[in-house]
Amino acid sequence: MILLFDVGGTKMRIAVSEDEVGFGDIKIYDTPENFEDAVELFTTFKGGTFKVIAGGVPGVLSKDKSVLVCSPNLQKWVGKPIKNKLAELFESEVILENDAALAGLGEACFGAGRDKRIVAYLTISTGIGGTRIVDKKIDVSSWGFEPGRQIIDTDVTVWPESVAFNPENLPPGSIESYISGAALNYRYGKPSSEVKDIKVWTDVEKLLAVAINNTIAYWSPEVIVLGGGMVLEDAISINNVYKNLDEIVRIFPELPELKKADLGDTSALHGALALIKSG
Repeated sequence: MILLFDVGGTKMRIAVSEDEVGFGDIKIYDTPENFEDAVELFTTFKGGTFKVIAGGVPGVLSKDKSVLVCSPNLQKWVGKPIKNKLAELFESEVILENDAALAGLGEACFGAGRDKRIVAYLTISTGIGGTRIVDKKIDVSSWGFEPGRQIIDTDVTVWPESVAFNPENLPPGSIESYISGAALNYRYGKPSSEVKDIKVWTDVEKLLAVAINNTIAYWSPEVIVLGGGMVLEDAISINNVYKNLDEIVRIFPELPELKKADLGDTSALHGALALIKSG
């Protein structure tokens, strides 16, 4: 058996794969603020014997992928021995990866990007993350990918007050500081799901198109897959983003495809399974 998990900024998902091909029922929890509380949730799965444990966490991992070194939405997890603690708890091998990287891998192998070689994946949720997948593998990097940190407004004129929204030194004027769920919550005083002003979402779609233009320029993908709660719940319109994108992309003769994630909120669990299969 294999234990799969996906720790997001808001929700945490755990599933068991009996056959190493698919997985059964997914247990969904509110992501604990403290890592120690998450360990208690994992303990409920301790009765099984797992060949390997694989999953994702949000943020930048250490070079050996055992510890979070930066995580804007899970700051109390930073520096905790995640990999070693889970290995000790289950007496199994543990594979740890960035959650957005696993979601992108899942979509590239089993979802919206499965028929393409070069896939860019962006998730717009509590935070903004993403990855580049080439030939069904997470592309090589030094520290992983953090597209949410790209600065799209150097003078911070779109939302000057965003300089006060600064979790884990998030750069003012970055796409994550403007349109992530956490940013919208800070700006409007309520969850993004409760923001109904059409103008807000029109502005979000325009800013997202700017970030995707940058993604196209530096990753040159065949398809861009968008995931995360704000996309999956249709708060952000893929069609509107594409129309904005069509107006600003100037360098390439044609745009890559722009698709919504096929696997919904199970993308990262599928990615964890794909990571194990790839050896």
